[in-house]
Amino acid sequence: MNYRDIITIEPGKRGGKPCVRGLRITVYEVLEYLASEMTEAEILDDFPDLTREDLKACIAYAADRERRFMAASLPA
Repeated sequence: MNYRDIITIEPGKRGGKPCVRGLRITVYEVLEYLASEMTEAEILDDFPDLTREDLKACIAYAADRERRFMAASLPA
């Protein structure tokens, strides 16, 4: 799964924050739900437009962003 096929960034939508498939649901919101101990099933029930793959894409996006941040922070 390539999160780049799922996570979109549109300047005029949600202030340019990364969203799921052009929906108005941000990666941050999904990660916040997961961090608050909502289960995958609870999130999918509350947001029927989301899929299990969308949730995984949010996690993959966050992991890649962290990896890129750490790589940029390393001394040359």
